[in-house]
Amino acid sequence: MTNPKVLCFGEVLWDVFPDKKVLGGAPLNVALRLTSFGISTSLLSCVGDDEIGRAALDIIHESGLNTSLIQKTKELATGQVLIALDKKGNATYDIQLPVAWDAIVFSESIKEIHSSLKVFVFGSLAARSPFNRATLQQLLQLPSIKVFDVNLRAPHYDLDMVYELMQLADVVKLNDDELAEVVDTFSGPKVGMKEQVSWLSKISRTDTICVTRGGEGALLLFEGEFYEHSGFTVDVVDTVGAGDSFLATLIDYLLLQKEKPMLALSSACAIGALIASKPGANSALSVQEIASLLKTTS
Repeated sequence: MTNPKVLCFGEVLWDVFPDKKVLGGAPLNVALRLTSFGISTSLLSCVGDDEIGRAALDIIHESGLNTSLIQKTKELATGQVLIALDKKGNATYDIQLPVAWDAIVFSESIKEIHSSLKVFVFGSLAARSPFNRATLQQLLQLPSIKVFDVNLRAPHYDLDMVYELMQLADVVKLNDDELAEVVDTFSGPKVGMKEQVSWLSKISRTDTICVTRGGEGALLLFEGEFYEHSGFTVDVVDTVGAGDSFLATLIDYLLLQKEKPMLALSSACAIGALIASKPGANSALSVQEIASLLKTTS
């Protein structure tokens, strides 16, 4: 396989809406968006040896994302998540357990990609199983920028484990609700998002932290400076995958292209907003619509 610049680790699953079934999973969504940007990306995951697992591999292959590190197992089924949307398009999730992506194996072939690897992306949801946590500990030894996507989906997380993973990350991305939960659990500042992010940076020893705020944009701490964007106004269809495309864009602009932090943040907000304005997590985006939104007043 072509050695990737970015390796994403975690879940491949089907998002089951009331009227349709869509392939998803945060690491897959991030990997697909990076691939759409022309960035060499691989996904380390696992699907079941079943009909929906084979369908998932077909779709991923057609997208251009490398599937050589996606494993198959006969022991567990391909993951599915039941999704309900409220009137504002916000999603709630019923995540099955255990499923194939709870049993991702570390293989010697993974070590071969280290020469090209720049960024390693992992999330808290895939760390819900002890098996995956052992695999993750090995992956974190790969020389790369470690990006931790905090993805708190009750009851599939333990905040002590999340805190430990923050210690191992170079970049932490979470949303405002997740920040509030972490702050409350570990007795951080009660008010002031910048104060809370500064506190989190100190206790986690993580220099780069990004907090997404839904339709109100995002806050980024990078190299000791804060950058803030108030977001873009769009008609929301559903928010599934918007944060994943946001993260993929931030990785591309900030970590790979090394663009100015404010440009990286505004671009990430724009692409996240555009995904929220379309059905599904991996809708195609044109250069023209991205540029058009970036020209609007935020």
